[in-house]
Amino acid sequence: MQRYFVQLAYNGTNYHGWQFQPNAVTVQELLEKAFSLLLGQKVEITGAGRTDTGVHASFFVAHFDVGNAIPDTDKLVQKLNSFLPNDILIYHIFPVEAGFHARFSALSRTYHYYLSDRKEPFRGEFTARYPYSLDVDLMNEAAALMLQFVDFTSFSKLHTDVKTNNCKVTTARWERRDGLLVFEIKADRFLRNMVRAVVGTLIDVGRGKISIPEFISIVESKDRREAGTSVDARGLFLTDIEYPQPVHAALLRSPSGFPF
Repeated sequence: MQRYFVQLAYNGTNYHGWQFQPNAVTVQELLEKAFSLLLGQKVEITGAGRTDTGVHASFFVAHFDVGNAIPDTDKLVQKLNSFLPNDILIYHIFPVEAGFHARFSALSRTYHYYLSDRKEPFRGEFTARYPYSLDVDLMNEAAALMLQFVDFTSFSKLHTDVKTNNCKVTTARWERRDGLLVFEIKADRFLRNMVRAVVGTLIDVGRGKISIPEFISIVESKDRREAGTSVDARGLFLTDIEYPQPVHAALLRSPSGFPF
């Protein structure tokens, strides 16, 4: 068996997330159908993670196994992009050793969330509108505190099937970029709904509804009911995934920031 990694991007607006679901269209489902048809065999695709309904990925990685080596991966990429809908793009397909896994070999993931304080006629599909005054310095002060914590149960969707809610956050910051307010967060792993819940809580900090000590108490409570409301999925992008070498070097690196 030969294992291949796939680098792709997708607009999540029309999909119920990455992972296959009965009675709902997902990115994984469409990819498996396309790969199976074009390769003439049943192909199962394993993704680097599980994005929720409406969440986008400007940088996503998956893997699949086939019995025989693919003679021309560039040609397969061209065929896939002709076959798949316009909101899914295959960048790159390359062989890897069997020990590499799209999900378990990943060292970190990076998400960006995009907020706008005005109507966005052209970027509105990919930004959340928030027409309120926000104290960005205070939001950054709270965000930086996340690097001191490990257990993020307070920001996790309830009743998930994970064994632990521990994550190592290495970056959490807000900045103004191209007329938008952008939140960047990087960690070794993320819990379901975690980024959207974190953003909603930090917005409450920026509005003065939650103080810094109260933000700390929310994290320490390990209680999802204490945190803020999850924000709109449309503003959330998975923008980068890091892997050990030689996989990391084989991936096409795209500049961080708003991907369109």
